[in-house]
Amino acid sequence: MSNIKLNSVFKTVCIASDHAGFDLKEVIKNHLINKNISIFDLGPFNDQSVDYPDFAKKLANRIKLKKSDVGILVCGSGTGMAISANKIKTIRAAVCYNLKSTRLCRQHNNANILALGSRLIKKKLSLKLVEVFLKTKFEGGRHLKRINKI
Repeated sequence: MSNIKLNSVFKTVCIASDHAGFDLKEVIKNHLINKNISIFDLGPFNDQSVDYPDFAKKLANRIKLKKSDVGILVCGSGTGMAISANKIKTIRAAVCYNLKSTRLCRQHNNANILALGSRLIKKKLSLKLVEVFLKTKFEGGRHLKRINKI
C-alpha cells in the first residue's frame, strides 16, 4: 500500500480501541496518516487494560455530535465495540471481516463505524477493509427507507 492519497468520501475520521486492539489501532492510524487522511485518536494511548464500552461510547458520541464523520473501533473481536457503539442513537456500527461485508455495510446500511477484531483478522486485510470502508458510498434509494426504520 503506497504513500498515495486515499480518496475517502469522508473528511474526518476518528479511531479508538481497547487494550486488545491497541496495536492494530496504531497500525491503522499510521496507515491513514500516510494516506493524508485526517484522523483523531480517542485512545487508549498504551496497551494497559481498559474497558471497551468506554472507548466505543466516546467515539460514537463524537460521531453523533458531528465532530467526526465516521469512526473505526478495534477490540479483540470487534463485537463488543459494535454492541456498545450501537447503543447510541444515529450510530450504525458494523463488524466487518472481509471486503464484501465491508462494502455492503456502507452501500446498504450506511454504517458510520467500522468495527474490527484484532484477534480475528490479519493486519494487511484490516488496512484493505479500512480503505474500502472509507471509499464506499451509501447507495441510498430503497436502503434509505430501511435505515430510517432503525
